[in-house]
Amino acid sequence: MTAIADRVDQDRTTAPRTENSRVRRKRPRSLEQTLTLVGLILFALYSVAPVWWLIVNSTKDRRDLYNSNGLWFANFNLFNNLQQLTTYEHGVFFRWIGNTILYAGGGAAICTLISIAAGYSLAKFSYRGRGVALGVVIGSFLVPSTLITVPLFLLFSQLGIVDTIWAVLIPLFISPFGVFLSKVYVDSAVPDELLEAARLDGASEFRIFTRIVLPMMRTGAATVFILLFVGNWNNFFLPLTMLRGSDKWTLAVGLYSWFSDKNESYVDLTALTITGALISVIPLAIVMIAMQRYWRAGVTLGAIK
Repeated sequence: MTAIADRVDQDRTTAPRTENSRVRRKRPRSLEQTLTLVGLILFALYSVAPVWWLIVNSTKDRRDLYNSNGLWFANFNLFNNLQQLTTYEHGVFFRWIGNTILYAGGGAAICTLISIAAGYSLAKFSYRGRGVALGVVIGSFLVPSTLITVPLFLLFSQLGIVDTIWAVLIPLFISPFGVFLSKVYVDSAVPDELLEAARLDGASEFRIFTRIVLPMMRTGAATVFILLFVGNWNNFFLPLTMLRGSDKWTLAVGLYSWFSDKNESYVDLTALTITGALISVIPLAIVMIAMQRYWRAGVTLGAIK
């Protein structure tokens, strides 16, 4: 009995020490969480600040743009800016929106399909020179796209397609980074056993790709499409080099022309440029929201597996 009582007393004396040690161990974690939270808040403010600046200054006229606080509202002039945006040069701004949607959306869609097919071949087929091809792909997306714009211009000049939509679309159909990213997704999402079972059942390679690989690559395809769409939407140097007529320009080139000619027009092009930049964000937000369901489906499928 005496031994048991001593044991109980020893446990009572060591219990507070154990609790204190646990509290001490939790302190570094709470500090890390606080620093992480502060960093995320600062990053969020840094990301949202340009959008807030666009929203605020798109409601101002030229006088308020230069004489008021850039981060807060003044006289509300948004509807007048929107009206001028729709009527200036016979509504060429909306023509630029259509062109940008064609270049960004069409180029990203076709490039996504090509990237998945190429990534699937690199991931699941064994053939001579596959390692060399993968090395070429990795080396290609390390080369800046602006570096090959001038050679493309010379080539398209010989083909006679400069100042056409094809001069912008054709380079957007190929993305080495999209091919590499698709290969990574295929390696992790498409099991070899499923492909072998489909081949044993007599399915052709085209049927396997369209009926098995593509449905399983929805999350990867959505990711590749989003990255390509955003990159094509913000593409500036390629359409600036290839296109001459303003009716074929993209939003980036068109808004740049307004900003550079802001002192040569009777219309306040500074306010129109800011308002147009705000409107140009809306399609990107719509595409991001529309693609969320594919990411959610991919996460749910991975949880089920």
